[in-house]
Amino acid sequence: MKNRSYEESVHFYGRIWVATGIFLMLMMPVSICLYYDAWPNMAHVFKGLLGVAPIFWTVGIIEVFTYAPMLGTGGTYLGFITGNLTNLKVPAALNAMQAAGVEAGEEKGEVISTIAIASSAIATTLVIALGVLLLGYLQPVLESPVLKPAFDQILPALFGGLGVVYISKNWKLAVAPLVFMVVLFLAVPSLASSVGILVPVGALVAIGAARLMLKKNML
Repeated sequence: MKNRSYEESVHFYGRIWVATGIFLMLMMPVSICLYYDAWPNMAHVFKGLLGVAPIFWTVGIIEVFTYAPMLGTGGTYLGFITGNLTNLKVPAALNAMQAAGVEAGEEKGEVISTIAIASSAIATTLVIALGVLLLGYLQPVLESPVLKPAFDQILPALFGGLGVVYISKNWKLAVAPLVFMVVLFLAVPSLASSVGILVPVGALVAIGAARLMLKKNML
């Protein structure tokens, strides 16, 4: 027990916290049902799950394989427990590693990624707490027609800023997934709501294109 390596310790405690998080999330609706003695019809529950569970479970499994190499061991556990990976945790980790001059997969990258995700989670919690306390004062400002276009562009602006950094490292690798995604979204605009599925698809396109270019000595 005392001779665990850093990675073994992260896996040990990470599994405990993930199991605890799942337990707490499941116990919330169970507690409400127990308190009010009101239980849903299980046939309706399974019918509802049938429509959404296959999609969410598939995306969840794919995201682990996609994001784990980017975030490292500690970052992966912490990121999946706190959530909001695509919009917040992954950009925070990548930006922190870029600023520190370390790569994902390195020991230093592992530490930086974990610290960045933890800091992001703490900052998010504080911002949400302040937002709840000040919601009455902030609501007219946030719903202002003048600011609405800006809020609609937060995510594209975030990934655009990060994209410039990573695309400039090796633009040849970026061409294939970028063109694929642009053409796909132009052909089927409704897919814009399926980011969780399309991120891994873009990663597979990039890997396939990189392998092809490597065989042809284009890299």
